[in-house]
Amino acid sequence: MEQDIKNQQPLMVTIRCIAYNQEAYIRDCLEGFVMQKTNFRFEAIVHDDASTDGTATIIKEYAEKYPDIIKPILETENQYSKHDGSLGRIMDEHTHGKYVAYCEGDDYWIDPLKLQKQVDLLESNPDVGMVYTGFKRYYQKENKEIPGNGKQQYFDDLILSNQIQTNTVLLRSAILRQYEKEILPIAVIRKWKMGDTPKWLFVMAHSKTMYLPDVTGVYRILENSASHFTSFEKDYEFWESLYDCTIFFAKKYRPDSDLCSEIAVDQIERYLTMANIYKVNLKFPLYNHLKKYKIFTFKRYVSCKLRSFIWGRKFYVKLKR
Repeated sequence: MEQDIKNQQPLMVTIRCIAYNQEAYIRDCLEGFVMQKTNFRFEAIVHDDASTDGTATIIKEYAEKYPDIIKPILETENQYSKHDGSLGRIMDEHTHGKYVAYCEGDDYWIDPLKLQKQVDLLESNPDVGMVYTGFKRYYQKENKEIPGNGKQQYFDDLILSNQIQTNTVLLRSAILRQYEKEILPIAVIRKWKMGDTPKWLFVMAHSKTMYLPDVTGVYRILENSASHFTSFEKDYEFWESLYDCTIFFAKKYRPDSDLCSEIAVDQIERYLTMANIYKVNLKFPLYNHLKKYKIFTFKRYVSCKLRSFIWGRKFYVKLKR
C-alpha cells in the first residue's frame, strides 16, 4: 500500500550506477539502493556496459525482485570505450528525478537514511546545489577499512584537492543539466580523464554546497582503481589531464587570483612524487622552472622535494610488495 502511494508521487531521486565486470561487488552496491528508507519515490538506473562476467545476471535478478527501484540498462556493446560521450548521453536520457545520486558498481552505501537526509537538506535550502557526506575507504586486497577525509570544501580548495567522494553526492538535476550543456562538450573535446572534479567545480561556481559528516558510503579501492599508482606514464597522463581541467576552471571563474600559480606548483609536486615512486629522473631544471611563479620560494621548493620523497618512498614500498 505504501509503495503504491509512492509510485503515484513525482520522482524525487534518480541514482546513476555504472557497472562493468563487477560480479564480485555489485550485490553490495544494489543492496545499498534497495535498503533506502524514504518518504518519496526514487529509482536506480543501473547500466551494465556489456560485462563479460556475471554482473548483468545479478542486475537482472535485482530488477525482477525490486522492479520499482532497479531499472536496468544492459548493453551488448561497450559504450565507455567509444570515448564519444555516448555513455553519458544514455544515462541522461534515463535521468528524470529532481535530484541525482551516484554510486558505481564496486562502491556501496551503508546508511539506509542517506537519500532521505540529503533530500531533506536540499528541499529546505533552495540555494544549495549539492550535498555530500562522510565516507570510508575499503582497500580490497588488504581487507582494510579506514575513514575517508571528507570535509566541507569550497571552490578554491577543491580545485587543488578533490576530497568529495562521488558515491556520497546528491545534487540538483537542474544544475547537472546546466553543466552538461556548458562544460561537458569542452570536457569531451579536451579529453579530461576525470568526470567528477569538473562537475563539482561547476556546481560550486554556481551555487552553495553542504557537507554532512554522517558516513553514508564506502569507496572500494581495487588494484586497478584510479587512485592506485600503476605506471609513471599512466599517472603522468592522468595528472596532465587534471592540470588542464583545473587551470581551465581557475581562468574561467577566478581570473584575478593566484590559483593558476598554486595549481602549477601543486602539479610540479605531483611530478616529483611520481618520479620518486617510479625512480624516474625528471630531466629539467626544476627550480628555475618554478621561479616564474610569484608564490614560489626556495623554502617551498625544499618542502616539495621533502614531501614528494616521503610519499614516493611510501608508495614505492607498496609497489614492491
